[in-house]
Amino acid sequence: MAEFQEKLRLQHENSMHTELEKLLTTTKPPEAEISRKDFEGFKKLFHRFLQEKGPSVDWAKIQRPPEDSIQPYEKIKLKGLPADVASSLNKLAVVKLNGGLGTSMGCKGPKSLISVRNENTFLDLTVQQIEHLNKSYHAEVPLVLMNSFNTDEDTKKILQKYTHHCVKIHTFNQSRYPRINKESLLPVATNMSLTGENEEAWYPPGHGDIYASFYNSGLLDKLIAEGKEYIFVSNIDNLGATVDLHILNHLMSQPSDKRCEFVMEVTDKTRADVKGGTLTQYDGKLRLLEIAQVPKAHVDEFKSVTKFKIFNTNNLWISLPAIKRLHEKNAMDMEIIVNPKTLDGGLNVIQLETAVGAAMKSFDNALGINVPRSRFLPVKTTSDLLLVMSNLYSMNAGSLTMSPKREFPTTPHVKLGSSFTKVRDFLKRFESIPDMLELDHLTVSGDVTFGKQVTLKGTVIIIANHGDRIDIPAGAMLENKIVSGNLRILDH
Repeated sequence: MAEFQEKLRLQHENSMHTELEKLLTTTKPPEAEISRKDFEGFKKLFHRFLQEKGPSVDWAKIQRPPEDSIQPYEKIKLKGLPADVASSLNKLAVVKLNGGLGTSMGCKGPKSLISVRNENTFLDLTVQQIEHLNKSYHAEVPLVLMNSFNTDEDTKKILQKYTHHCVKIHTFNQSRYPRINKESLLPVATNMSLTGENEEAWYPPGHGDIYASFYNSGLLDKLIAEGKEYIFVSNIDNLGATVDLHILNHLMSQPSDKRCEFVMEVTDKTRADVKGGTLTQYDGKLRLLEIAQVPKAHVDEFKSVTKFKIFNTNNLWISLPAIKRLHEKNAMDMEIIVNPKTLDGGLNVIQLETAVGAAMKSFDNALGINVPRSRFLPVKTTSDLLLVMSNLYSMNAGSLTMSPKREFPTTPHVKLGSSFTKVRDFLKRFESIPDMLELDHLTVSGDVTFGKQVTLKGTVIIIANHGDRIDIPAGAMLENKIVSGNLRILDH
């Protein structure tokens, strides 16, 4: 049986290699060279995919991380800052993961170009933050954008507007991998084109691809040659992910033989975060555990807020020389995420991906830092967008901070219905963004609009039934109210 399976595996692998070679013949030399590098990475991933079966962790081996492996942010902050912050900053580059499109929010093009606050996009805010840092400390922190083939062209066009800003901007491209037919385990692409029938044949393979594509682009060596030692990596849609000088100082002040090569910022789980990856101790190493790796019987245990108290924010500080060393030794160990998709025509495909944080166990002296929730402010939906556009936050030099006028530091829970999913529809439904300083919970469902200067306090639930429409009048103040049907306002 084992012999037969091995034979089958080899057959699949050989067929895949033949198909990839055929695809390369359909493109011109410069592109073919880039694609060949991409395909080398893909072949490694595909080889491992054929070898592995079932969940990639043995649940019995999972332990809570030792106390000292996750440091409280407060403890790190106590060290204070050195007199010469600039010399630390000059050893840092900021990397933003910029491969995603705005499709889930009904927008065309890169997600980073969606306006989030006073006409500023995610990218504008990022540039403002780094520019402020460089000017304040006379430093030279560059911004590096990891684009994908989906976002590269549009992003490069827009970068021209930052030429006179005090920030050097570099870009490199994530790999482009072929989607695989679930049945035949062969690529669905017929040639290397990204349009027409091959439009859905390709995908960017998750942010774990950063290590190989960063290395292959030549940018990793260029930054090391410029004296950069660490990168701070985060998702471009996490508005809380700003350069933290205390964490940077912690990294820079370690003795050289005990240099921490990888820091993952984690924060306390709430009920909303039960699916987030968590840190565990596994085979004597600190390891990121994602929900997809958990055996079905243990999923509830994984989601428990008592056993696994923290989750990964995907704000990471990583040593550049360590990335180079591990990549060259082929020692970057990341679990494969098998992501099943159905294409528009109904074809079932799989895409093989990896996550950037999964490589943590390959680095020396890796550390978790339990940071305040304010460093995790992702904008994934228009519900999140409503929060960051509101008076809950004030903006200074591209950074958002919770308004001092809000009495408690937690963000309200906002759930907007499907009429609000697309940014365009969302904006049409608010004449102005309501005052939400004293809001705890907001649920809106159905055809609802908000007039100017509405105030929402406590728990507000607004439900327009099918065929009904509710217009909240200008200047209305709703506190602990349920509004339903044809605008009946009830106390909650």
